[in-house]
Amino acid sequence: MIYGLKLAMKYLLGTDKANRNFRVYPDDTFIVSYPRSGNTWTRFLIANLVYPHDNVSFLNIEKLIPDSSSQSNRALKHTPRPRLIKTHQYFDHRYPKTIYIVRDPRDVALSYYDFQRKYMQIEDGHPLEQYVDDFVHARLGSADWGSWGENVASWIYTRGSREEFLLLRYEDMLKDTTLELGRIARFLGIEPEPSILARAVGLSSVDRMREMEKAEQNQWIGTKKRRKDIPFVRFAKAGGWRTSLPEACARRIESAWGPIMAHLGYPLGQRESERLLSISC
Repeated sequence: MIYGLKLAMKYLLGTDKANRNFRVYPDDTFIVSYPRSGNTWTRFLIANLVYPHDNVSFLNIEKLIPDSSSQSNRALKHTPRPRLIKTHQYFDHRYPKTIYIVRDPRDVALSYYDFQRKYMQIEDGHPLEQYVDDFVHARLGSADWGSWGENVASWIYTRGSREEFLLLRYEDMLKDTTLELGRIARFLGIEPEPSILARAVGLSSVDRMREMEKAEQNQWIGTKKRRKDIPFVRFAKAGGWRTSLPEACARRIESAWGPIMAHLGYPLGQRESERLLSISC
């Protein structure tokens, strides 16, 4: 009873976190990914596309496209419909329309490592090999969302062929942002006019987001109580794992999720490729 009263008070005060427990409406669209896969950048791209008359920044992104892990049930309830909602949740059958962003898990591991240092969840000298092992076994702060493989597979193998599901690869978005934003626009029922796409891409550039982060990092919920010497908006590149991730760590990730990575078009090392080939023969 006391626990129930505490939950009720948090809801009334707006201090709870919606996470997975909020009402979903038929006209909702969800922007989903495993952490550190480009979700925030995608959120800015979409916000600048959908709200061309707003000055989209870290100061209003939570109102335009709220994050279910940082916003209360009341805040989500009062977000004007049709809502665009960001989340890292694994598969939820209630989501009527979903944009899912996936990224090479070897790059995700490196980005997440820096992110958890920024959030002071691990120390600077934390062994990367140990971190990758925890990453593979879902022992990080994202444990509630499953491992990378569990999260990705839960969406692409259940919704991958449906019209209400749009799969984006972070690497493709970096390579041709305008093209991928055009796919998003069509998915949202917006005419992908070149000038509109160009504007949204320009306003969501990495350099501009870095500038906004520096100016607004003490006010945005994602950075205001975090280390300021490690940026939230990192390098925005693909394939950094090739030079920054020890080979043993890369092999550990590939051995855990090789089939899913191959399905998504991520190249595997020779050892894992040969292992998968031997299994299929």
